[in-house]
Amino acid sequence: MSDLRYRTAGESHGAALVVIVEGVPAGLPLDEAAIDAMLERRQRGPGRSKRQEIERDRVEILSGRKAGRALGSPIALVIRNRDDSLERLPNPTVPRPGHADLAGAQKLGAFDFRAVMERASARETAARTAAGAVASILLGELGIDVFGHVVEIGAAGAARGDPLAADARERRDRSPFFSLDAAADVRFAAAVEAAEKDGDTVGGIFEVVARNVPPGLGGYMSRDERLDGRLGAALLSIPAVKGVEIGAGFAAARLAGSAVHDAIAHDPGRPFGGFHRRTNRAGGIEGGMTNGEPIVVRSAMKPIPTLRRGLASVDVATRAAAPATYQRSDVCSVPAASVVGEAAVAFELARVVLEKLGGDAIGDVKAAYEGYRARLERLGGGESP
Repeated sequence: MSDLRYRTAGESHGAALVVIVEGVPAGLPLDEAAIDAMLERRQRGPGRSKRQEIERDRVEILSGRKAGRALGSPIALVIRNRDDSLERLPNPTVPRPGHADLAGAQKLGAFDFRAVMERASARETAARTAAGAVASILLGELGIDVFGHVVEIGAAGAARGDPLAADARERRDRSPFFSLDAAADVRFAAAVEAAEKDGDTVGGIFEVVARNVPPGLGGYMSRDERLDGRLGAALLSIPAVKGVEIGAGFAAARLAGSAVHDAIAHDPGRPFGGFHRRTNRAGGIEGGMTNGEPIVVRSAMKPIPTLRRGLASVDVATRAAAPATYQRSDVCSVPAASVVGEAAVAFELARVVLEKLGGDAIGDVKAAYEGYRARLERLGGGESP
C-alpha cells in the first residue's frame, strides 16, 4: 500500500480547489456529508469576511470511489468557487506586510502580487480540510477521535472546559467560537467587535485533542519518524500559525523536571495493557511516539495581516511609501483555523496509523489494529509481546 498523502491545487478566486488523496485503504466508507460538515464548520465563526457569505463549500468526489467506498486508487476531491473572478481581478502594486506578497514576487522574479496571493491565500485550507475529513473517517473506523476547539482570542482570556468530557463536542458545536466555555465566548465576541470597529484584526490559540490513540505510533529512530515533529510541521504550515506546543509546551521550560514528567502507573482495567501516565503534561507523545494518553497540541495564530485601515508599505511601481492594499479579509479566523488544525492532526495520525498497521483494505487495517491491541494487552499482563 502506498503512503497516505495528499496534494492540493487551485487559487483563491480560481474555478475550484482540488485535492488528490493517495493511500486510502480500499473499502473505507466515503460520504460527502461527513466531508461537507467539516467544510461548513471551517466557514463559520464571528469576524469572518463577506467571502464566507458567497461561498458554500461542498465537495465533489470525482474518483477513487464506487458504491460509497474507497477503491484504493487516488481520490480526487473538488470544491468549486462561486467567486471565480481571478482573470478579472487587478494586480495590486502595494504588497501587504505579513503576507507572502513581496517575498513571493521576489522569489518569482516579477511584481505580480496577484499570482502570489491567490495561491498563498488561506482559501487553500478548504482543500486541506477535505483531506483531513477523509483521514478522520479512517480514524473513526478504529475508534480514534480528533477534536479541535478554541481556547483564546486575543487578550480576552482563556476559555475553560474539558475537551475529554462526554458532551465536549456538543458544547463546542453550540459555541460561535468553537470554544467549550459560554462565558469566554462573551469576552471573545467583545474582542472581535473592538478589533473590527478599530479596523484591526485579532488572533488567538486553538487546541486539538486526539482521544483513544494507542501507544507506539510514530517513531524514535530517525527525525522524520517522530510524530511531534510531523504534527509541528503540519500545524505550522497553516497560514498565520506562528507557534505550536504539545502538552505543557513552553510552560515546561520554566519548571523543574520533577514537575514536568509524567509518572507511569499500571491499572489492569485500563486499555492498551493497563500502562498509563498519572498526568499528561507530555501531551500524549514521548520520544516521538504516542504513549497511550490523549494527544494535546495547541497552536498560536497571529492576527490576520490584512487590516482595513492599512499598514505601511511601498508602491513597487513608484517606490514611494503607500498604505497596504486592502483585500477582503477576516477580522478573526481562529475558529476556522481550529478546524484546519483538527484536519491537519487527523491526517498525520492517519499516516502513522497506516505506517504501523499497513493494509490495502480497511478490513486488513482493522484486523491488524485488533491484533496490535491484543499484543498490547498481553504485554500488560506480563507476557512477552
